[in-house]
Amino acid sequence: QVQLVESGGTLVQAGESLRLSCVASGGISTWYAMGWFRQAPGNEREFVASISQESGRTYYGEFVKGRFTISRDNAKNTVYLQMNSLEPEDTAVYYCAAGASYYPPADFDSWGQGTQVTVSS
Repeated sequence: QVQLVESGGTLVQAGESLRLSCVASGGISTWYAMGWFRQAPGNEREFVASISQESGRTYYGEFVKGRFTISRDNAKNTVYLQMNSLEPEDTAVYYCAAGASYYPPADFDSWGQGTQVTVSS
């Protein structure tokens, strides 16, 4: 089973940008679709974005509205989430996930430990 380690979460101000990274190990990352989810205190885990194994097809949660971009570098076994125009409502723990299919984003079964993103107003 693939192991996932996220990094890049920090405190930023509203309107700023941030890039999260997720490194996969213990398996061949190209076998897996990759995704990002988030969970704010008191809320359920929410889908953010996903990307297919090879072709790089992507899918986003409705709230993203063009602000976030998911990408992957299979040579580095790494998936990224570029987040622009951050809002306080984006404050959450962001989780990287691996699964069989990027769409629909319902079959992700390997998860990282999460990285905290805090956006101040």
